[in-house]
Amino acid sequence: MASTTITDTLELQQLINGQWDSATGDEAQSSNPADPQEVVARYATATAETLEAAIAAGRAALADWDKVGLIGRGRVLRRAAQLLEERAEDIAVLMTREQGKTLTDSRGEVGATVETLYYQAGSARSATGTTFPSGNGDELVRTIRRPVGVVGVITPWNFPLQIPAWKIAPALLWGNTVVWKSASDTPAVSVAFAQLLIDAGVPAGVLNLLLGPGSLGSALVEHPDIAAVTFTGSVPVGRQIRERVVLRGAKLQMELGGHNAAIVMPDADVENAAAFIVAAAMSSTGQKCTATRRIIAVGDVHDALAAALVPKVNALVSGPGTAAGSYMGPVISARAARDVEEALATANSEGATVLAQGSKPSDSAGHYVSATLLGGNDSLTITHEEVFGPVVTLMRAENLDEAIALANATDFGLTASVFTSDEHTIRRCLDEVVAGLIKVNGPSTGSEVHAPFGGLSDSSFPAPREQNANSCADFYTETKTAYIRTVPAGRAK
Repeated sequence: MASTTITDTLELQQLINGQWDSATGDEAQSSNPADPQEVVARYATATAETLEAAIAAGRAALADWDKVGLIGRGRVLRRAAQLLEERAEDIAVLMTREQGKTLTDSRGEVGATVETLYYQAGSARSATGTTFPSGNGDELVRTIRRPVGVVGVITPWNFPLQIPAWKIAPALLWGNTVVWKSASDTPAVSVAFAQLLIDAGVPAGVLNLLLGPGSLGSALVEHPDIAAVTFTGSVPVGRQIRERVVLRGAKLQMELGGHNAAIVMPDADVENAAAFIVAAAMSSTGQKCTATRRIIAVGDVHDALAAALVPKVNALVSGPGTAAGSYMGPVISARAARDVEEALATANSEGATVLAQGSKPSDSAGHYVSATLLGGNDSLTITHEEVFGPVVTLMRAENLDEAIALANATDFGLTASVFTSDEHTIRRCLDEVVAGLIKVNGPSTGSEVHAPFGGLSDSSFPAPREQNANSCADFYTETKTAYIRTVPAGRAK
């Protein structure tokens, strides 16, 4: 992309076979959630013909990309990490402008993406297979990894750089080509990341970027030449993708929603727990699948925890992501703001109590909502249905048994946290709480790039998880078993 000022409207194109080309679909745009009248980017959406061209380019580029070799592809990813370090501030500013998160959060996401690229680049020098003993003395038995083919990547708007890197970097490392359908709300960040990868040396056709509506994603996952699909998004869309992908025998990896619980025991450090919970529930305006949505206070700790939480939530300020005093930026869209407000109205009608509420601008057209702490019980709709915003509900449980039951009273199973110093309680929670990631005395948000990340139940799909090198390799490759016998000349039988 050409150098621009902060208020320029970007004219975007599709990336097909190494070229930025205009599509012929409907006109679309992204806007600044803090100032919806400010158009960040315009583009013509991809069509069925654009999709076919992207997949054909990916298919044609497979053989040559495979020949580059694992270490060679790792070098490309390392160069991408270096370029992202150089462009970090420009991309962070663009992210805040287009997605709305605070500049601090955007800079953090860029930094985490740099680490992801370096980590996947370093994985190029890990072992690629396993050897086994053979019953024949002159035979070697080993596994061999081969790329699956053209991978369909569908990513959300809440982490417009980091989640694509989680998916695209290992897909490329293991020799696949990619057709990426990015989120409609953040196309400019997607284009910036795609350009960075091209500048790092990703050859023509290896990465193809499509900008368009959700229906484009449906056509992508249904295509017979897409060998694997990796998707992060909502449960309803995930179910539709599962029906289309699994039935045709392609590989599928999905990370979906969450309704994450924080259990706080009577022996917990209450101030520490409250600080972690508020950060997990409210940072990034609560627009994280891993955000804490439910707080389960056990026994007498309830009142002390409420007393610690209330001033922290009341102090939270929602405002432009570029403003120094803003803890939270706006939510992504007017529809997202309505969803939060409607959920709060429903909770109020069902008997919830507003225990604390942060501030938001009163004179802005931006999509602002207030950080809100509710008091209630599990009869509230909001304690079962995910609301993608800065809202958390404090509930009471009489004992650990009831707390675990409340934590598991949801169809989701992404993350959870427990605050306690008791080893027995920790072990029970690790064993019995239904969540793919559990934090002890820490926030439900955040993960390490070298550890597997994923959920259980409706939060995921039974497939290798994201991030960790072995998990990525298992998803983005097919494994062959080879029996290699060396026979001296003249002794072949």
